Amino acid sequence: MSDPHRHHPHDGHRPPAGGWHRLTHRLTPHSHESAAKVDSALESSARGLRALWVSLAVLGATALVQAVVVAVSGSVALLGDTVHNTADALTAVPLGIAFVLGRRAATRRFTYGYGRAEDLAGIVIVLTIAASAVLAAWTAVDRLLDPRPVAHVPAVAAAALVGFAGNEWVARHRIRVGREIGSAALVADGLHARTDGYTSLAVLLGAGGAALGWQLADPLVGLAITAAITLVLRDAAREVFRRLMDAVDPALVDRAEQVLREVPGVRGVGELRLRWVGHRLRAEVALVVDGETTVRRAHGIAVEAEHALLHAVPRLTAALVHADPAPVPGEADPHLALAHHAPR
Repeated sequence: MSDPHRHHPHDGHRPPAGGWHRLTHRLTPHSHESAAKVDSALESSARGLRALWVSLAVLGATALVQAVVVAVSGSVALLGDTVHNTADALTAVPLGIAFVLGRRAATRRFTYGYGRAEDLAGIVIVLTIAASAVLAAWTAVDRLLDPRPVAHVPAVAAAALVGFAGNEWVARHRIRVGREIGSAALVADGLHARTDGYTSLAVLLGAGGAALGWQLADPLVGLAITAAITLVLRDAAREVFRRLMDAVDPALVDRAEQVLREVPGVRGVGELRLRWVGHRLRAEVALVVDGETTVRRAHGIAVEAEHALLHAVPRLTAALVHADPAPVPGEADPHLALAHHAPR
């Protein structure tokens, strides 16, 4: 049985070729997604972009102040913190570009849209964090092998406090906006900024050691900051890898299955797949319905199932629902003709 629920215009005819009609057709919500929902999604993306640009400005200014102090003091601990803050500020650029691309409509070549641009941005972010870790480590080791005094220790301490204040403000802003628009990625980025604020406070330890005449304090704190960057790199790389491999939270799958079983007319849930396309989810599901039901009724059940999923699964924007007839004793498997196409 072919899919009873496909996302075509509901009148079953191709739209006229007129330019105005094509324009309005592109702007018209499909797949039972209301205009309010589309507007809400666009507004959420816009707020997320604003949060990214504000974060870029604040962290950029913070890193600039720290860079000036690094130039006059020679503190490698502060250099490591400055490099990390600069990397954090620059990660807003690829992510912002990905958000803009993700809002473009799907085409005949990119039939799922451009949401995967966020995954590419994730790779760029991971590489940026890795580069900052290498630079911070190399500078700290060089200073361990060739110890030099840190000049302008009070300025180093002040710059460390500026780094903490800038990161904490960005963290609160990202977390607040992320929770309001339902963006787990933006919340996680805010928590990351908060962690960076704590590494800025660690620079104070290096400044304190330098003030007491312990020259190795500064490069040792620089190595500690490198270790902190490496931990962040590990977590970021793991999340990006999972997203590239279409990993989802198993709890979402359990929730979707439970909701589908409660839809009237559904006798069972077969194959269920969820995948991320950018920061939105898509679903593919095979339902078991009464084999004697009409095609029209099977389509109605599929529509109700998709509707239930859209309400129950956060960030889900579309679902393709396939209806299978309940098996009858002695009846051949309706999918037998596809068996030799199964992956081996």
